[in-house]
Amino acid sequence: MKTDVWFVMLPGMLALDMTGPAETFSLAPEHFSLHYIGPEREAATSLGLTMGGIAPLPDALPPGSLLVIPGVSDSRDQFDTPQAEAVRRWLTRQQPALQRGDMSLVCICSGALLAARAGLMNGVQCTTHHDVIARLKTAAPQAIVRDNRIFVEDRGIWSSAGITSGIDLSLHLIHRLYGPRAALEVAREMVVWFRRSGDDPQLSPWLRYRNHMHPAIHRAQDLLTATPQDDWSLTTLADRVHVSARHLTRLFQQHLGISVRDYLEQLRLAVAEQCLLQGQGIEQAARAAGFSSPRQLYRARQRAS
Repeated sequence: MKTDVWFVMLPGMLALDMTGPAETFSLAPEHFSLHYIGPEREAATSLGLTMGGIAPLPDALPPGSLLVIPGVSDSRDQFDTPQAEAVRRWLTRQQPALQRGDMSLVCICSGALLAARAGLMNGVQCTTHHDVIARLKTAAPQAIVRDNRIFVEDRGIWSSAGITSGIDLSLHLIHRLYGPRAALEVAREMVVWFRRSGDDPQLSPWLRYRNHMHPAIHRAQDLLTATPQDDWSLTTLADRVHVSARHLTRLFQQHLGISVRDYLEQLRLAVAEQCLLQGQGIEQAARAAGFSSPRQLYRARQRAS
């Protein structure tokens, strides 16, 4: 079943705060359905372009929904409008569903300010754009505001630093909901090889080393990320991507700054950690990830620490 993503459309919204996450989710159409809601049928963006066809704010959202609040270009004034006040009251009415876990809230940039005004940030760890941090602390004195963070999650409320970090957060949510492969495919389609993370380092090995354009390395990475648990030798991998083992070793060091062996170990470690989080035993997790024994997994974890 698809996840419904609802974008709250307000006058003055930062175009990239809305379109960045929207484009990211839209590149996984088998997983997400996008909806645009707001107090008025049209809303002008920060670029002067007007978005139309906006649906009214519904009384309630379907269970499992993601509700996205983009930031605005001037949060000092544009959250004091009648339209923003209507959304604030509507958000307050969604708080019971949020507390039950029936929906998740995603605040992009200064969108966290509107959520704070609706009373949703009390006691919640959160962040926002560095220029807005002080105002977020004032708007939600009981919130636990984190400085210098890309994104933060606490009890179903996600908040991000804004602009391109909305894309980072969207990729992270795709990973959380549908796995690293789905997130990787979207990131590759967007040519967003470098993946910044918030609190969760588990996604890093899948996307961290993708900020290059070398086709042979991408082919090798595709093979390794698809089945990191397989018994990959350097020669086998090099043959599959049609280069010599020596050349592939040189390419990884030159473009990624890491050896093929270490890259594969990071992938396997991420798989093992996911298995452990799912409740599997250490031996089962080690073998599922391609480690020969729990001891080998333990040594890999020590090297990564």
